[in-house]
Amino acid sequence: MTAIDPTAHLTAEQIEELGRELDAIRDEVIASRGEKDAAYIRKVISAQRKLELASRGVLLFSRFRPAWLLGTAGLSVAKIMDNMEIGHNVLHGQWDWMRDPKIHSTTWEWDHVSPSDQWKHSHNELHHTYTNVIGKDNDLGYGIMRVDEDQKWHPLYLGQPLWNFVNACFFEYGIAAYDLELGKNLSKRRRKNPEFRARAKAVGRKIRKQVLKDYVIHPLLSGPSFLPTLAATFTANLVRNIWSHSVIMCGHFPEGVQVFERRSIKGETRGQWYLRQMMGSANISGSKAMHFMTGNLSHQIEHHLFPDLPSNRYAEVAVKVRALFEKYELEYVTGPLPKQVFSAWHKVFRLSLPNRKPPLKAPVRERELVAA
Repeated sequence: MTAIDPTAHLTAEQIEELGRELDAIRDEVIASRGEKDAAYIRKVISAQRKLELASRGVLLFSRFRPAWLLGTAGLSVAKIMDNMEIGHNVLHGQWDWMRDPKIHSTTWEWDHVSPSDQWKHSHNELHHTYTNVIGKDNDLGYGIMRVDEDQKWHPLYLGQPLWNFVNACFFEYGIAAYDLELGKNLSKRRRKNPEFRARAKAVGRKIRKQVLKDYVIHPLLSGPSFLPTLAATFTANLVRNIWSHSVIMCGHFPEGVQVFERRSIKGETRGQWYLRQMMGSANISGSKAMHFMTGNLSHQIEHHLFPDLPSNRYAEVAVKVRALFEKYELEYVTGPLPKQVFSAWHKVFRLSLPNRKPPLKAPVRERELVAA
């Protein structure tokens, strides 16, 4: 929460007009969805499956170094595609309009230890509703980091760069943990809650399934290449986790991205919700290939404004959204991947330390995010 409200120059009428203009952009894309979009996602799914199959086939001979390198690289890319451009976006319901039971948010299961139904609750329902609201959005700092100067500092925060690095390496397990909201469910009384126990068992089953597939069955099929294949699969999962974590960090944590207090969303209108998504997200600039490998979450601002629009349309939407930022004199936080990664990690380190001086108290208007 900055001392100067970056939205203070907007009137309530302007904010609602902004909301109407964004609604119009969304309606235009929805009206134009069609066979070209459907062909896109089917092509991506087909390519991902072929790449994964081919890579696992090459890894049957992974005791030979060239095969290990080629198979590991291919499997890493296939896992990133499955999680980012396919799984994340299918589970958002971006392709439900096709009415294809095989590519639908209610039936899709991904290559991830977090069960899809639990992820949809914590991500679609909680994160996207309460974007960057401290105490409401579990994705904000993943529940293990200090994310704002106004948060009371504790010596434990000195370790947050290390916690964040470990979380990056095992990101899928970190997501499963905060899908379960372990932080508030570790007490003996809460652990006995039937609902929590059922969800914990579902996570356990999914973890066993993933471990069996990646670290038992496939390595065993490799015969004498068992250990190299085991190492290759672990490496592919590590690459996928670090990449996914980096993309998410760049979209939510760089300098310039705003965070909000709980009271700021009281009585929030449609226009004010849109404004919070705009100020609470950041983009990554780059090539089409880079956008694809991020699952088009490099267009994080557009994704948070329109989480259910097909990901392949975000690039065209971004042009119109950026024009609205300029029209309403708002900062469009974006930059190349190295810059955004550095900015996010700099913030992680900065907030791990106690404030050098008490944070400036923002005006009431900023703290209320013009909700009055």
